Amino acid sequence: MIAEDILKKIRRIEIISRKTSSEIFAGEYHSAFKGRGMEFSEVREYTPGDEIRFIDWNVSSRMGKLYIKQFVEERELTVILAVDLSASLNFFSRSKSKKEIAAEISAIIAFTANLNNDKVGLLIFTEEIELFIPPKKGKTHILRIIRDILNFEPEGKGTSINNGLVYLNKVIKKKAIVFLISDFIDQNFSKALKISSRKHDLIALNISDQREINLPGQGIFMLKDYESGEEFFVDFSSTATRESFLQLNRKNNDLLVELFKKYNIDFIHIEDEEKYEKPLFDFFLERKKKYSR
Repeated sequence: MIAEDILKKIRRIEIISRKTSSEIFAGEYHSAFKGRGMEFSEVREYTPGDEIRFIDWNVSSRMGKLYIKQFVEERELTVILAVDLSASLNFFSRSKSKKEIAAEISAIIAFTANLNNDKVGLLIFTEEIELFIPPKKGKTHILRIIRDILNFEPEGKGTSINNGLVYLNKVIKKKAIVFLISDFIDQNFSKALKISSRKHDLIALNISDQREINLPGQGIFMLKDYESGEEFFVDFSSTATRESFLQLNRKNNDLLVELFKKYNIDFIHIEDEEKYEKPLFDFFLERKKKYSR
């Protein structure tokens, strides 16, 4: 049984994401991701300037004139949403948690993929593999994915990106487009990232809350580690404490960016709950330019 508030969220996300997908993202998405190759479509009569290597000599000999083979891109793709639902994704400082933002972004990607007749699958992970839904097509399937991201209660609280990617590489044998959606509060996943980036088209989507990036006002605040449950007090009136907080934040972000660049992984950073469509659209646009060069 799904709670009424979850059903309302699903309906709202469906309306917004379907509209955004059809009006903004569909064309850019199609151009941003290559198909799996070229497949034979038909033959047509040869015209001067056509590639000689594509002449179909069997058909040409039967018809008494030259015919050339035509090919189309084998378009159908598989998209996997690998979503981190560790306890830290429940954090929010404004109206939406990081988990809700992950669900909305997943919905936009899924509906856009559906408009392009691609299959979509879902992997939910914490430090454990929580749920895997094999790739399929259709609106009902996508709504189930949105529901599960919003409604699923994971067993684990911690994060293991390594475990998630290792599992994904085992169950998805052919190359897929993998959106790795997480806040990346984790360590020791470099090797799995490297392997996955070679096997799949891996895109890292980092979701953060503004309060995790920007310092609160001066004063003593109680902070909580969602994954360990530990609570502690921090005095942000101290200049040294504030500077240490900012330096640690910058260092962690720089290390993450360097890691993605090292393995040639596209990276999208989402930190504003109201304006996540722009970095997502910019990503599709940049990919489109890259493949049109």
